[in-house]
Amino acid sequence: MATLLLLPLLLLLPLLLRLWPQWRWLAADLAFTVRALRCKRALRARALAAAANDPQSPEAGCSLAWRLAQLAYQRPAHTFLIHGARRFSYAEAERQSNRAARAFLRARGWEGDSGDDSRGAREGEGTAGSGEARATREGDGAAPLAPGATVALLLPACPEFLWLWFGLAKAGLRTAFVPTALRRGPLLHCLRSCGASALVLAPEFLESLEPDLPALRAMGLHLWAAGPETHSAGINDLLAEVSAEVDGPVPGYLSAPQSVTDTCLYIFTSGTTGLPKAARISHLKVLQCQGFYQLCGAHQEDVIYLALPLYHMSGSLLGIVGCLGIGATVVLKSKFSAGQFWEDCQKHRVTVFQYIGELCRYLVNQPPNQAERGHKVRLAVGSGLRPDTWERFVRRFGPLQVLETYGLTEGNVATFNYTGRRGAVGRASWLYKHVFPFSLIRYDVTTGEPFRDTRGHCVATSPGEPGLLVAPVSQQSPFLGYAGEPELAQGKLLKNVFRPGDVFFNTGDLLVCDDQGFLYFHDRTGDTFRWKGENVATTEVAEALEALDFLQEVNVYGVTVPGHEGRAGMAALVLRPPHSLDLVQLYACVSENLPPYAWPRFLRLQESLATTETFKQQKVRMAKEGFDPSALSDPLYILDQAGGTYLPLTPARYTALLAGDLRI
Repeated sequence: MATLLLLPLLLLLPLLLRLWPQWRWLAADLAFTVRALRCKRALRARALAAAANDPQSPEAGCSLAWRLAQLAYQRPAHTFLIHGARRFSYAEAERQSNRAARAFLRARGWEGDSGDDSRGAREGEGTAGSGEARATREGDGAAPLAPGATVALLLPACPEFLWLWFGLAKAGLRTAFVPTALRRGPLLHCLRSCGASALVLAPEFLESLEPDLPALRAMGLHLWAAGPETHSAGINDLLAEVSAEVDGPVPGYLSAPQSVTDTCLYIFTSGTTGLPKAARISHLKVLQCQGFYQLCGAHQEDVIYLALPLYHMSGSLLGIVGCLGIGATVVLKSKFSAGQFWEDCQKHRVTVFQYIGELCRYLVNQPPNQAERGHKVRLAVGSGLRPDTWERFVRRFGPLQVLETYGLTEGNVATFNYTGRRGAVGRASWLYKHVFPFSLIRYDVTTGEPFRDTRGHCVATSPGEPGLLVAPVSQQSPFLGYAGEPELAQGKLLKNVFRPGDVFFNTGDLLVCDDQGFLYFHDRTGDTFRWKGENVATTEVAEALEALDFLQEVNVYGVTVPGHEGRAGMAALVLRPPHSLDLVQLYACVSENLPPYAWPRFLRLQESLATTETFKQQKVRMAKEGFDPSALSDPLYILDQAGGTYLPLTPARYTALLAGDLRI
C-alpha cells in the first residue's frame, strides 16, 4: 500500500524538482507582497483621511506638506533630523518650513485669507493655518513669483535644504534640485529647461559662480543666498528673510494639487542627449516614495544614516521622504566620510544605512577600527552594490541585512531584493509582478531596438537571457517625461509591446532573470554609463572636449576598472593638424565645464577613430580594448586630479592602479 502511495510522488518528482527553484522562495514572495499591499492601503487611507478633513482640497493628502504637518501633530517631540550637533524634532521641522513658506509667499505677493486663522494643524488636516497678509518683497524691485513657479535649489545636504524644499511645497511652488557640481553652460541649461523663476544658492558656491552671475541676472531670476554673503550685490539673504517670519501654519489649499499627477518637483537626470534632463516628479510619486522604507521593513523607531546628495532621488525622495513615510529619524551628512562612519553610527545609534555601492566599497577598504564593532546597524538599503563588495561588507560588518533595490528617477518601476540573494536587484515572481508589473523583452544591441515578432510585438526573454526592462504605463504608474521639448522623452515609451495599443516605459537597462526568479543588473543601453553613483552621458563629455581647438574628433565611453563600481570615463582623441596635445589645457577644459564625476579618467590618442559601416563611433569595441598600456600601442594617459593634469599611463602606473595604490 505504501508503495502505491509513493509511486505517484516518484513520477511527479522530476516536475517538482523543476518547479522547486521558483517555489522555494514562495514564503518570502508572499510576505513581501502582503507588506506591499499593506503599504499601498496605508498610503491610500492617508490620502482619504486628508480629503475627508478638507473637502475643498481632496488631493491634500498627496502633498508632502500635509504629511509633515501630520507628523508634527502625531509625534511632535520625536527627533526628525540630526545634522552635526544640531537636532530638530518634527514640530521644529514644521515650524522652520512654515517660516520658509511664508517667505516664499511674500515673494509671491500672497495676501492670505482672513478666515484661515481658526484652522489648526489638526490630525489629517494638513497645513491649514493663519492667513496674515504679506506684501511683495521690498527693496529688490523683483516681480512677485507666480503661483506654481519653480524655484531652483543649489545647496549642499543640510537642514536648510529641507526647510526650503518643504516651505516651497507648502507655498504651492515647485522645486528644482540642481546638482551642486554644475556651472556655466550645464547650469544655465538646467535652469532654463525647468523654467526656474528663482535660484537659491549656498554662499560657499558664490566664488565659483561669479562668472555665471551676469547670465543668471540676464535670465531675470530672483537670486537668493542661503545665508549671509558680501560678494555680490543684488543677492538677498533668504535665511534672514525666513527667520523674520512667524512660524504659524499656512493654508492647506496652497499645497494641495488639483491632480495627483501634477508636477511638484524637478530632479535632473543625465540622458543620452548629453545635458541633464529635468524629470517631472508628481505628487503621486512623492506619495509612493513615502512607502519606501516601509517596504524595506524599517519602522518609526529606526535611525537612518543618509550621506547621499539631496539633489538625487535616492537622497531626497527615498531617504528623506521615505523617512517621513514612517516617521523615523534621519542622520543627515553633508559629505560621506568612511573614517567617521562607524563612530557616527555608534554616537547616534544608527539602525539603517542607505547606500550606493561605492560607499560600501569605501567602508570595506578602510582599516579596521574599534567603532565598527558593537554597532546597531541591522539594515543596509540601496543600489549598485557589487557581489564581491557585498560579501566583504556582510562578512566584516554583519550580522546585518542588505536590501538591494533598483529604480529610476523618471521611471514607473522598482524592484526589491528582499531575500538577501547576493548580487540580485530584485525578484520576478508572479506575486511581485502582480503588485509591481514589469517585463523583460529581447533587445537587439546592434539596432538599439527591441526585437519584434511577425505580428510586430515584443518577445519576452527566457531565464538567463539579458532583456530590456519595461513596465506598463497606467494611471497608477504614469510616465510624466521631462520639462522642455517632447523629443527629450523620445524612445522612453514603447507601444504595441504585447498587444495592440499598450504602452510601456523603457528603462533603457538590460537585466537578467535566472531560473529561480532573481533579477540581476546586466548593462545600460545607449551611451550613458555610471560612475561614482552618477550617470555620465558620453555626448556631454564629448561636446566639452570638442570645444578645444587642437582636437578634431572625440569618442567617449566607459571602461571597467577592477575594484571599482560602474565604469570610468575614457576618451579617444584625434588631433587636428598641425596641433599637438595640450594636457594642461585639456584638464582645464574638463574641470571648468564638467562635474568631477564626468571627467575622463583615461585618454587614448589615436590617428583616426574606428567607426561602423554607418559611420557611428565604435564604443563597445573601444570599451572592450580597455586601457592596458601593454596591450595597446596608442599613447595612453591617466587623470592626476591632485596635480591638475593628465599623466602618461605607464605599465608601473597601470599596475599601481590595479593594486589599489593609485586613485582615480
